[in-house]
Amino acid sequence: MALAATACSSGSPEAEKTAPSASADQPRELPPALTKQQALAEIDRYSAVNNKANSDNNRDLLDTVEDGPAYAMSVSEYKESEGLAQSERKAYEPWAYDTQNAQLYIPRLAPGQPRWFAAALSGTKGKAPSRLAVFAEQPQHKRWEMVSVADLYGTDLPKVALDADGYATAVAANDNKDLAAGADLLRSGILDNFATGGQNSGKKTFTESKASSQQVKVHDETVTQYGSQGTSTFAGATNRYRDAYALKTSDGGALVFFSHTHTQTDAVARSGLQLNPGKDDRAWLHDIPRRSIQYTFVCNDAATVPAKAAPSTLLAYTCARTDASGPPVDSASLPRV
Repeated sequence: MALAATACSSGSPEAEKTAPSASADQPRELPPALTKQQALAEIDRYSAVNNKANSDNNRDLLDTVEDGPAYAMSVSEYKESEGLAQSERKAYEPWAYDTQNAQLYIPRLAPGQPRWFAAALSGTKGKAPSRLAVFAEQPQHKRWEMVSVADLYGTDLPKVALDADGYATAVAANDNKDLAAGADLLRSGILDNFATGGQNSGKKTFTESKASSQQVKVHDETVTQYGSQGTSTFAGATNRYRDAYALKTSDGGALVFFSHTHTQTDAVARSGLQLNPGKDDRAWLHDIPRRSIQYTFVCNDAATVPAKAAPSTLLAYTCARTDASGPPVDSASLPRV
């Protein structure tokens, strides 16, 4: 008897645009990271170059508009598609972020601070934003690149505090005594959502939300998928992407953007069983049956954190498998499905 391996994924619920929040207490003399018009131009540039790169999996070209976890996740999609037979590949359909409907969160920054901005975006013209993205300037290349994008769960956009000119206030994402939690604590809570269904730090760190519930659902459905014939477990993994970004919200808290990395390990319960990789795993596992498979996922996350001691709210997350490996079965004679 054989088992089928599966990986975690997340959806992209549609979100509705909300009005700008109350003014931020921000020194007006600090300049914004860039103007609103410049930010919209950078988003349009991203869409155009991203489409061109995606049309033929051009990693070098993509590297001019993406960096960090966003780039790692996109390249993993390239690799997955390259593992498919030509007849199995879907034709790429160009798309673009709707800049006319974008909600911009551009912080005022002191001289010398790394420049970045965030945006709530929709990939469908005329639709409400459904993703939260972060763009950061790459001074060595004199360009802006997307470093994070996460799917929103629910209909409410974060209430980022904006000043009279519509600009936001950047705050420290970690070691901030004015926030109930920093990015590192939020990251630990998310890892617990996957590892235990939120039974430990997850339920202490986060209040109930659609995004948190989806992570718990992924845990609950995945760890039971093989019944008595196999096991699936989640665990935290080395995270290369430690950068975090935060903006002050109208209630005195913050909207925090961060990334995490976790693994999912599937294993057969006894000899005589095998895991048969699916076609989406072919680029990594080459259709070879395995005794166990460890998948690595890189994920982007966004949460609102209160100023007082209270749970945070996970608003958005997106995961992509970036690696898969495992020992082949000892015998090629075992049955396959």
